[in-house]
Amino acid sequence: MSNSPLVNIGTTAASPISLHVPRLADFRTTGQSSLVSPIVLGVMVKAVEAILVLATGLAIAFGYVNVQDIGNSWTYAVALVAAALGTIVVFQSFSLYTPQALTSPLRHLPRLVLGWSLTLGLLVMAIFFLKVGPELSRVWLALWFAIGGATLVADRLVLALFTRAWVKQGRLTRRAVIYGSGAAAEQLIKRLEADAESDIRICGVFDDRGDERSARLVSGYPNLGTLAELLAFGRKTRVDVVILTMPLAAEDRINQVLGKLAVLPVEVRLAAENSQLRFCRRAYSYIGAVPMIDLIDKPLNDWGSVAKWLFDRSVGATALLLLTPVLIAVAIAVKLDSRGPVLFRQKRYGFNNELIEVFKFRSMYTEAADAKAERLVTRDDPRVTRVGRFIRKTSLDELPQLFNVLNGTLSLVGPRPHALSAKAADRLYDEVVEGYFARHKVKPGITGWAQINGWRGETDTAEKIKKRVEFDLYYINNWSVFLDLYILARTPLALLSDKNAY
Repeated sequence: MSNSPLVNIGTTAASPISLHVPRLADFRTTGQSSLVSPIVLGVMVKAVEAILVLATGLAIAFGYVNVQDIGNSWTYAVALVAAALGTIVVFQSFSLYTPQALTSPLRHLPRLVLGWSLTLGLLVMAIFFLKVGPELSRVWLALWFAIGGATLVADRLVLALFTRAWVKQGRLTRRAVIYGSGAAAEQLIKRLEADAESDIRICGVFDDRGDERSARLVSGYPNLGTLAELLAFGRKTRVDVVILTMPLAAEDRINQVLGKLAVLPVEVRLAAENSQLRFCRRAYSYIGAVPMIDLIDKPLNDWGSVAKWLFDRSVGATALLLLTPVLIAVAIAVKLDSRGPVLFRQKRYGFNNELIEVFKFRSMYTEAADAKAERLVTRDDPRVTRVGRFIRKTSLDELPQLFNVLNGTLSLVGPRPHALSAKAADRLYDEVVEGYFARHKVKPGITGWAQINGWRGETDTAEKIKKRVEFDLYYINNWSVFLDLYILARTPLALLSDKNAY
């Protein structure tokens, strides 16, 4: 697309080839918060502008109109609320809440002024036909029109400073890759690039067919490799959407591709415009004007990610505050029981297979510490200290992970983060469970659905890790704030009755 960095590769002086090749550093991100949801942003801007309209009108009324007149007349209150709601409706109909409108306020200034004028114009018409004009000050309306309009313009100019920075960082555009080349992919790219209002930024094209069947360039975008390379690309960079350009009739192939893509935290859409089948309009989602069939959704998207973030930060900070005496007591006990640091730091898999550093109270002798968890802890394990046995049994050793929650690497609730070399029956977890990494589509948690259902502790058999992953995937597919609350409420009871942790 026009905002993609242009890089010349394989060029000669005679025939340069310009490719839409994104710099890898442009797409590197950490965590789910990197993308600013246009839906959430639009709602927040609506709320702010409704408040600005109300506040401006109210301030002018108190500054110009007799306070007693305002208190005795319900028409001022109705006019204020009607104008605030009307502004949102009119601006929405004028497409003034799209990322493009928010990042280019001067270009959309005529629509903004027209929308505000139309809102106040409709309000004046309603006042006239309802015959309540004598109860409202005409000077107040005129000042509100002028100052309110100026306030909205100033609001958009300030907002543009943030949105432009987010666009530059790639946080306000959805990053898409296309799987499948050929004529269907070329037509899709042309449609997406022709839509000026689209928030999609194409990163490249992938195809499993050989060079003789798959072009090196597809509408100026590079063919970056096979499905396996797409998966690796999705691990190293942030990809929000994968668009398949395969025919609906290729059911077996589509299912194979979906099985591989299910491990990535991405939306998967099937471009539907080239299909001979025509469904009702409600059966499609749309990227710009291009109809799509939804195949895989992100587990946490838009308001879900906001709710999860607020839940983690508020409940996590409260829990840390309340449990500070327990943290101090455990730290003292660990220090008195054996030599070495109080905290144990361990690399584990986080969101989208990122390596994160997880904090725990040290439960083993320092010289026996196993940072990669290459050997499972077993009953009466001599590596575990006396205090360590107690804090592992009661999961008090996990309490420092509240700091991980506050720094954004863990959630309160989610699949437990596993150590890099953790094994079941002497085999790495991903060798035992097909699609194991699908559990990393959300941030890992301190506690989870698997843990409260008895799948906690030693994984000495393949069956145990398979069941744990099964419960983890159930949680991901059925997440809600209420499920998180339920899991947190059940966790203390599960710890008391659990005989598998030692």
